[in-house]
Amino acid sequence: MSVLTDQESRQVYHVIQQDQSLSMSDANVVEDLAKRFDTVDAVAGISFSVRRGELFGFLGPNGAGKSTTINLLTGLARLDAGTIRIGGIDCTEHPRSAQHLIGVVPDESNLYPELSGFENLAFCGALYGMAKQAREVRARALLDTFGLGDAAMRKFAGYSKGMKRKLTIAAGIIHRPEILLLDEPTTGIDVASARQLRQLIADLHRTGTTIFLTTHYIEEAERLCERVAFIVSGRIVDIDSVKHLLQPLQGRHVVRVTSANGMSVLPEGLAEHFPGLTFTCPELDVLRVESDEPIRVGAVVRFLEDRDIEVAEARRIQPSLEDVFVRVTGIASGTMQKEREKAGDHQ
Repeated sequence: MSVLTDQESRQVYHVIQQDQSLSMSDANVVEDLAKRFDTVDAVAGISFSVRRGELFGFLGPNGAGKSTTINLLTGLARLDAGTIRIGGIDCTEHPRSAQHLIGVVPDESNLYPELSGFENLAFCGALYGMAKQAREVRARALLDTFGLGDAAMRKFAGYSKGMKRKLTIAAGIIHRPEILLLDEPTTGIDVASARQLRQLIADLHRTGTTIFLTTHYIEEAERLCERVAFIVSGRIVDIDSVKHLLQPLQGRHVVRVTSANGMSVLPEGLAEHFPGLTFTCPELDVLRVESDEPIRVGAVVRFLEDRDIEVAEARRIQPSLEDVFVRVTGIASGTMQKEREKAGDHQ
């Protein structure tokens, strides 16, 4: 695994900072965007705008329409209806007319396994029309910046997952784009690499790059994004700033209780015994307790143990964007967790 040192992380910031030489005149706007595959509405008339310099999150479960939206924005898929404007350019009829403004990091790498890291970056630079010397200098700088200098001449196929994601992001910004589209950038990689990539994304945002980030990691969106849209079954069900979405939960008290011997439904008499509390079972063997007033955790634990429910852990937690997502979409947090486990993630 390739791990960036603090010095290398600072180099990332300074190199990225030098990239911001262009400016956009307009926000990126999508109106009534629709795409249908056979009988499935992958994207069903969605509308949103991404402001200049904003880190905008597109949050939803697998199959919600996130990747399809990315494909429509980049011209990899033809829209059935709606309009797309990127950097003031109408891309509806000519979907790749704003390609020079965009960098794309797909959910699965599109780089060539038989080429080295350096060769992949140089080739991507050529695709964007960069002169040979300029793209080679840029490729070497990015490899060093991302901590991949020692692996520059190794074939991409031999890279670890974390290294592959880093190189894919480097390929996405080799032409110094104003707008970066990131599709599930940290899925399937180890914790250390995911942390480094999140720092890189934050650095990109801080230096003025407009970022459109799709993810099913709710905590990732909460940590990085200024605004988020919740998308479910091809439809946006809510869109707002993270700060505003969390406002109704301020002052809310929450306790998470985990059982060691099984608890899939609420124990009989629980709600009646604690009338001021709200109880749910968002996941198998997990009891969530909520209240506007402080919760007497010990009393809840004793009630459960008196009914032969072995409590493995009971802890107070802060309300999060995940709570908002569950309330707005009706999708249990356990569903998102299962998706992470299926992808082999342990973040």
